[in-house]
Amino acid sequence: MGRAPCCEKVGLKKGKWTEEEDELLTKYIKANGEGSWRSLPKNAGLLRCGKSCRLRWVNYLKGGIKRGNFSAEEEDTIVNLQASFGNRFVPITTFIHK
Repeated sequence: MGRAPCCEKVGLKKGKWTEEEDELLTKYIKANGEGSWRSLPKNAGLLRCGKSCRLRWVNYLKGGIKRGNFSAEEEDTIVNLQASFGNRFVPITTFIHK
């Protein structure tokens, strides 16, 4: 049977996020924390899908996101971890996030 759709597709905004939407999303998450992404858009007053809100937060708005190239030290760490663990991603990310 499968899972119910995350939202009604009718009337939702698509495409580029506005500064106002980013501000609404950021304020809501700072006040209530990350959690139920399905109910967040309605509770925050956004006309977006929960998945869109989650991706916007995780990939663009959440603090601590580093953009750009890896430093030489970071590149060495990645190469050494890949040599130790192979292509198993979970052990590598667990080590990096310590």
